[in-house]
Amino acid sequence: MKAATQAARSSAVHMAVAFIAMGSWATFANIAHPMPRPLIAGVVQGTLSALITLFLKRMIEALSNRLPGKLGGWLPPIAAVVVSLTLLTSIHWLAGTPEIARTIAVPLSVTAAYATLYNLALRRGRVVNNLPSG
Repeated sequence: MKAATQAARSSAVHMAVAFIAMGSWATFANIAHPMPRPLIAGVVQGTLSALITLFLKRMIEALSNRLPGKLGGWLPPIAAVVVSLTLLTSIHWLAGTPEIARTIAVPLSVTAAYATLYNLALRRGRVVNNLPSG
């Protein structure tokens, strides 16, 4: 059981899951195009998702802890989505991904949901523990 808990907390495991899940999605989203386009889109998206996963949590924590009141409630998720949207769109365009909108729809939705829920949990944790909100 201890090994399972350690694996669940491992950044490498989270990155690998992001790579496989979002890379698979990107391959599927581009499957109507000739090979190797779908595979390139999958590798690009998988790599981006793994790297974004590594840094997203830290960015949300830093912003949430530094921003007071309502600003700290809505700005961290918006910043996460804007950064992700910019990176995903730009890098897929540079890589020649045929279906950029389809390719980034699921990863961007996951980013938005995760960033919002995680930031909310951080903010509520500070209220419950009577810690200052910024």
